[in-house]
Amino acid sequence: MRNSSISGETPPNRGPERRPAARFAGRALTYGVFGLAGLLFYLSAHAAHGTDLRTDNALLQLSDVMRQRSDQNQQTQAELAALRQRAGRLAGRRDGDPADTAKLAALQRAAGLDPLRGPGLSVTLDDAPPDATARIPGVPEPGVNDLVIHQQDVQAVVNALWRGGAIGVQVMDQRLIATSAVRCVGNTLLLQGRVYSPPYVIRAVGRTGDLRSSIDADRAIRNYLEYVTAYGLGWKVQESAGMVLPGYTGSTDLREAAGR
Repeated sequence: MRNSSISGETPPNRGPERRPAARFAGRALTYGVFGLAGLLFYLSAHAAHGTDLRTDNALLQLSDVMRQRSDQNQQTQAELAALRQRAGRLAGRRDGDPADTAKLAALQRAAGLDPLRGPGLSVTLDDAPPDATARIPGVPEPGVNDLVIHQQDVQAVVNALWRGGAIGVQVMDQRLIATSAVRCVGNTLLLQGRVYSPPYVIRAVGRTGDLRSSIDADRAIRNYLEYVTAYGLGWKVQESAGMVLPGYTGSTDLREAAGR
């Protein structure tokens, strides 16, 4: 309902009723301001985690942390340099124990750090043509997953070669070591931080007869060969009398380990 007066003047008989309301409103506003200030102080202290947020103190603390980290890094680098020098002396020392030198060389070869040459097999896997159809009467028409290479296909070949006595294995242009993991993301291969597209080439040095026998006996590979026959997936095995595998050049640090 609108006020009957538009001049802003208050009728005389309403004055005594307005004074208590104005006093109450003023007190409430004062309490609200103090409450808000207290809340701001709490939030500031909580954000600082008990430290002073002023610029000078914060910079001093940050400077101390940086000096500590710098000292730690310098110490670590010095230790690393000393270890590298020691490793270099052990590897290049000619007057040392021949047994230790031979043992070190054998460990490097077994770890896959040295190039490798010898007879071996090369296995190539490839996707089928995107418009491939069933090649055998009675076989259902393929889906998308039937026409591409999967992680288990590559792993089956790698595992069969190791079981066949391979001395070294290479996938694409990278040598495998004990911590190598073959992973597929979609229709691409992820290996040691690099991504590859098919065809996938897997090479192994070893006795070719044993390698081929292990491949022929592998159940997962036999299942894959059924898709080769039915839909035209790529499969090729070649022998080489003088295959050369490069040494592994990546990091040998173990970052993750799966537990049981």
